[in-house]
Amino acid sequence: MDLIIVESPTKAKTITKFLDKNFVVESSYGHVRDLPKSEMGIDITKNFSPTYIIPTAAKKNVTKLKKLAAKAEKIILATDEDREGEAIAWHLLEALHIPESKTERIAFHEITKEAINEALKNPRELDLNLVDAQQARRILDRLVGYELSPFLWKKVARGLSAGRVQSVAMRLIVEKEREILAFKPEEYWDVLGKFLTAKNESFEASLNKIGGQTVEKLAIKNKEEADKILAALNNAKYIVAGVEQKQSKKNPPAPFTTSTLQQAANSILGFSAKQTMMIAQQLYEGAEIAGEGQVGLITYMRTDSLNLSVKFLTDAQTYLKNNFDGKYQIAEPRKFKTKSKGAQEAHEAIRPTEASRAPEALEASLTPNQYKLYKLIWQRAVASQMPEAIVNSASINIDAQNTPYQFRATGQTLVFDGYLKLYPEKISDNVLPVVAEKEEVKLENLNGEQHFTKPPARYSDATLVKQLEEYGIGRPSTYAPTIATIIERNYVERDDAKKLKPTEIAFVVNDLLVKHFPQIVDFKFTADMENNLDAVAEGEKKWQPVIADFYKPFHENLTAKYEEVDKNAVMPEEKSDEVCEKCGSPMIIKRGRYGKFLACSGFPKCKNIKSMDKNKDGVIDGKDKAISEAMEKLKEKYKAEVCEKCGSPMVVRNGRFGMFLACSAYPKCKNIKNMEENKVGTGIACPACGKGEIVQKRSRRGLFYACSNYPACKNAYSGKPLAEKCPDCGALLMEGKNGGVKCSSKECEYEK
Repeated sequence: MDLIIVESPTKAKTITKFLDKNFVVESSYGHVRDLPKSEMGIDITKNFSPTYIIPTAAKKNVTKLKKLAAKAEKIILATDEDREGEAIAWHLLEALHIPESKTERIAFHEITKEAINEALKNPRELDLNLVDAQQARRILDRLVGYELSPFLWKKVARGLSAGRVQSVAMRLIVEKEREILAFKPEEYWDVLGKFLTAKNESFEASLNKIGGQTVEKLAIKNKEEADKILAALNNAKYIVAGVEQKQSKKNPPAPFTTSTLQQAANSILGFSAKQTMMIAQQLYEGAEIAGEGQVGLITYMRTDSLNLSVKFLTDAQTYLKNNFDGKYQIAEPRKFKTKSKGAQEAHEAIRPTEASRAPEALEASLTPNQYKLYKLIWQRAVASQMPEAIVNSASINIDAQNTPYQFRATGQTLVFDGYLKLYPEKISDNVLPVVAEKEEVKLENLNGEQHFTKPPARYSDATLVKQLEEYGIGRPSTYAPTIATIIERNYVERDDAKKLKPTEIAFVVNDLLVKHFPQIVDFKFTADMENNLDAVAEGEKKWQPVIADFYKPFHENLTAKYEEVDKNAVMPEEKSDEVCEKCGSPMIIKRGRYGKFLACSGFPKCKNIKSMDKNKDGVIDGKDKAISEAMEKLKEKYKAEVCEKCGSPMVVRNGRFGMFLACSAYPKCKNIKNMEENKVGTGIACPACGKGEIVQKRSRRGLFYACSNYPACKNAYSGKPLAEKCPDCGALLMEGKNGGVKCSSKECEYEK
């Protein structure tokens, strides 16, 4: 028996389908070793030697894999072919104590029968350079996080964190917000005319030149200047000064890399970077397709290469030949070369595993979001092998006789759609009438239009990923987790348009880092560090000197800053008109991780704190007014509520996750309770008691789901349950990580 180990159970299930009974395919469920959570786990004095442990959650599975490895003739490590995948394979080798003589390493870019068989025929050795590069990144990030985060706790607020890449991303978002706040709109005007040809065809043109000079966007600054131009054009005669026609070709875009997939999925589908990668992972590892079983649908989704395999190029042409007119084929396959420095050209771009597997044939087997993303990937890859689109561009120049003014009308028409037949890029047709040079056209109406310049837009996931890539910050695997991290840690929130907006604490932390730890948030320094990690991956540098060159000056600076930086200067306290209802001392305004709050000036004798209902100007805004009014109603409703633990009155509090009931004897009694208003029903009857409904609840640890019949029934779930039963044991299924589902029973290992 040969044992194949991969990272995920879904990937294992897909691969199992292609192999005979001599192979057993098992999952490591991600990393089997990591640095400890309770300590740094890095010995600075011994050349940054790391100490790895097997996390508690992984121990049971590691024991199982050890037993299987002991029985196996050969152990085949088939984790992903990137730095993290290589590191997982190395950690498996170490954790399972597998002799290298029994071990093979295989890699593939797609989970298909052909790719798996080819990989098994061509095993290779573990690439320790890739392992070292990943290990260096992990150690570097641990050093920054483990040493800088406590500094932020001491000088700013507890619970804050700093990271090598996340702090740079936060800086970009903060600086963009400051541009927006500092922006002052400027007024400008356009002069527009509507004209009629001799054949009574109407078209619009805008003022384009004055005295032969092109009119810039802000050239006409106000109504007075616009009115002056309109007056000068009164009773003018309009003659066609010239007609220009030109045909241009629009090339199809390259197939997706990780970065361009995240950008396109965000702008076209509205997916966040994290959501895009989660769904792409599902498509890569395999989905259950009617009539085919578990099928891997796309190639590996963490890549910066633009290569396409010869097989795919051939299959794409075959598909186009069988399904489209001959004009939609090209004579030779179109190949793309990446501009990304350090891209691994041995890898492939993101593409469907089979060009012939059109999205429509899979729609019934995929979730709506899986279908949307697969369709986008399929369209982009196949369209890259189609002809260019051909566009006719036209312009008409119109002179206002005996004045210095000239108007211009522009239009375009799509002559041949080419690749646009498959890939969703919009080309708007604007057809101009046919006119001849020196032909007179009649002015139908003329008017000035007022405009104001607009502030720069906040970053979306797409534009932030693009900016990070342009600066050389991060790599394909880091974009999505970086954005997710700064949101989860309350440095960034999404506005109504899902754009990235910094929170108040982000400004404080960013300014502190820029002033006192400039290297941590320096764009060039961070990009250079990425290049150093690339050099480690290529075997050009050793990882320990790279870490040492960074750590020594960083640690010395950090030590000095503990003495130099005054918390009151970073987080100044403000006076308020509020009085502590517990001890009568004045309340002061402090800033914490989640914004401003009121705290008793009698601390530590009195630890009373309250949320603030007023903005910085002392005016209750719409959102806070609604919260304040809701709290008053709830206080009245729950005024007789008593703590079941100590008998003290319960009071209504407003926290990060909304309103809740808390014991007034805090901190002696820390009892909290959810309110009926917060209980979100799922419509699922409790399978334990049959009387209650499974509802959403909240504890100090976050959301969970439990029976509404509590305390009579204490049935609870850590994730959101689904109205489906596990096919293996009959317990309720619930939402798992990465958009999958898993069994709610701890004894059952079913996961999909």
